[in-house]
Amino acid sequence: MSDLKPVVEALLFGADGPLRCERLAEVLEVERSVVIEALRALEADYAAQPRGIFLQEVAGGYQLRTRPEFADYLRRLGRTRPFRFSRPALETLAIVAYRQPITRAEIEYLRGVDSGSVLKTLLDKHLVRILGKKDVPGKPAIYGTTREFLELFGLADLAALPTLKEFSELAEGDDLDESAAVLPEVSVGD
Repeated sequence: MSDLKPVVEALLFGADGPLRCERLAEVLEVERSVVIEALRALEADYAAQPRGIFLQEVAGGYQLRTRPEFADYLRRLGRTRPFRFSRPALETLAIVAYRQPITRAEIEYLRGVDSGSVLKTLLDKHLVRILGKKDVPGKPAIYGTTREFLELFGLADLAALPTLKEFSELAEGDDLDESAAVLPEVSVGD
């Protein structure tokens, strides 16, 4: 195939989640470098003209996403809804993201309260997963974030998390509702 750009675009459009370069190369039966070239060309196309979608590297792969500024229209269509985090859920998720692998006891020590029900909710939403057991008496489960976590927050990988300094600068500039943090551009299925 001389121009893989439309084929790569179709594969990204039809995929349930982010696609890794290796998977695209396997499906297309080409070298990884050829796929990367097609992805870069698609990124340039989306950046050159105002469009409702863009190509984003997320969760170790690539995904077509709707622009955040159009979230209200999508909600009106009935296909998405804002994802709300309670303050305890957001605290727990942040602790897991920055301190993983981490045990429930370590999370509870940092938060100062029982976190069992919050952890269960995050497990049910597939934002946190059990990575294994810690090699200490009692063999407690150790937790870490998932690919869904990376997808939800639009992160390519954990290295893309803001540093604690950047996070505190963001918090100083925001007037967050104390009861819940809202991510209006995110759509989450049931």
